[in-house]
Amino acid sequence: MDDAKAAYRIRAQVERFSGNLSEGLPKVARRVVRDVLYGVQARGSVRLSEIGRALREPIPLKKVIERLGRQLERPGLREQVRTNQLREAARLIGQDTLLVLDPTDVTKPYAREMEHLATVRDGSKKELGPGYWCMSVIAAHRGSAEVVPLYQELYSQEAPDFTSENEEILKAIRAVETATAGRGVWVMDRGADRRKILVPLLKKGRRFVVRLQGDRHLRVGEESHATRDLADSTRLRYRESVVREGPEGERIYPLRFGARAVRLPERPEVRLWLVVVEGFGEHPLMLLTTLDPGRSKRSVWRLVEAYLTRWRVEETIRFIKQSYQLEDIRLLRYDRLRTMASLIMAVAYFAAVYLGRRAKLKILARHMLDAAQRIYGIPEFRLYALADGIKQILFSSNRTLGPPSVQLGDQFILLPFG
Repeated sequence: MDDAKAAYRIRAQVERFSGNLSEGLPKVARRVVRDVLYGVQARGSVRLSEIGRALREPIPLKKVIERLGRQLERPGLREQVRTNQLREAARLIGQDTLLVLDPTDVTKPYAREMEHLATVRDGSKKELGPGYWCMSVIAAHRGSAEVVPLYQELYSQEAPDFTSENEEILKAIRAVETATAGRGVWVMDRGADRRKILVPLLKKGRRFVVRLQGDRHLRVGEESHATRDLADSTRLRYRESVVREGPEGERIYPLRFGARAVRLPERPEVRLWLVVVEGFGEHPLMLLTTLDPGRSKRSVWRLVEAYLTRWRVEETIRFIKQSYQLEDIRLLRYDRLRTMASLIMAVAYFAAVYLGRRAKLKILARHMLDAAQRIYGIPEFRLYALADGIKQILFSSNRTLGPPSVQLGDQFILLPFG
């Protein structure tokens, strides 16, 4: 398959996906959704100037940038796109699908004029600086390399509508569970070890695996104990090893782990379990879960694996940042920033899920991986190579997008612009 045919098929899939994603929006908003989906992938950039160049419209680039900027600020666009994406993805979420929630940062060290710019902690440099927060949810299956990008919301504690990080976490959970009818298992880091997060989840009967910080108290019988004391007295009867690949190569972690029944003082009627893992660092890893670990090594290890899935999700978030240059975003208005962040998650869903899920597109996906032309070959994390391949094929194509379409069944109706 040559690049021209591959580009044609990618454009057709962008057309179909953008139609699903923009359902319920007016045609001018449908157009910007499609244009951003295409432009970000064709140029590997969130900058409106690069997206505009990818569109190759027969009008001045400045006019294209102005049009895109205005539509990104359209009220309700971000919410409608997110709802449609979650509805699209919900069928892939089963009872045991892991829903990994991760707050990340978008740093803007040289920005001065961006609206509601906040102070964030740069996760890579481990220092404070100007930027925004992003609340992300990525679905994954234990033991599988596949991921499903679901949700991303950019926010700032300096914005007038900001309430708290707790509310941003709960908002993400509500949005996802509305689409999935409560299916899935929530996996969260120690930032979610808060009564205002755990109690609402327990009230709704949601299942979760949450890392504890160590200063929380849990009940065993009628007595309350510090989590770290309980971890120290937990019998770690099982052993396992894991390999993690980092900047300096592979590292092997020999682990000891075990579990015990506990209860949360605020909800003593609900039985929970504390899973303790030693071997990752100076202090043990402590996980609070609603899932019964059973009495076998295999069943307890499944819970440890559920949390370790975060490693794969962290790589997905890095992929989103790097492949689409999210931290190079230069929109000055807050609403435009937030809409673009949500659309970038849709772009990631297109690359990770939408293209690859149809058997008839497997040859196309392979062609795009080959087109990446990486010097050291295609890495195990194939999303990077896939995004590179899409960019190269679309970038080399001389064809432009036609007018947007609305999908009816398996057919398209072209819509003229007024």
